[in-house]
Amino acid sequence: MKTLINLFLVFARIGGFTFGGGYAMLPMMQKELVEKKKWVSNDDLLDYFAIGQCTPGVIAVNTATFVGYKTKGLLGALSATLGVITPSIIIIGCIAAFISNFQDLEIVQHAFGGIRAAVVALILSAVLKVSKKSIIDIFTVIVFLAVTLLSVFTDLSPVIFVIAAAVCGIIIKLRKEKTSLKEKEGDR
Repeated sequence: MKTLINLFLVFARIGGFTFGGGYAMLPMMQKELVEKKKWVSNDDLLDYFAIGQCTPGVIAVNTATFVGYKTKGLLGALSATLGVITPSIIIIGCIAAFISNFQDLEIVQHAFGGIRAAVVALILSAVLKVSKKSIIDIFTVIVFLAVTLLSVFTDLSPVIFVIAAAVCGIIIKLRKEKTSLKEKEGDR
């Protein structure tokens, strides 16, 4: 029971103190889930983010569900999911009640401009941290560059990029295994 409450509270803190959606949450998730709680490894978190990107729904909610499930099964998934969405429900409810009264104020518009800039910086920070552990050889450099260029210059779905990268990864792995097997046979 203690772990379920802890899952709820950690994800409520993540959901309540990160603005800009799932990608902006990645640095805080890394710190809380990987470094502090050690519920998942950095690789697990990256995998959950990738899967969360391809599955229907909000990436932060999907990731919370995966982490909760890994930690405490179905009840863990429910606890983490409720934790990450509760702050948003409360905040959105309050904003919805008052936004029409304040949205045209210049100070509010400037505040949102500042928040958007900060969110871009947080996303960039997460990308740089993830890239250090994910872009490790020529294959991953090529995948990174291809997906970056295609995502900037086309309107293809991110799901296509993730699936294509997975297929490429499988093909490269199989080719490496085949080459390794031939080298072993040649050594005999």
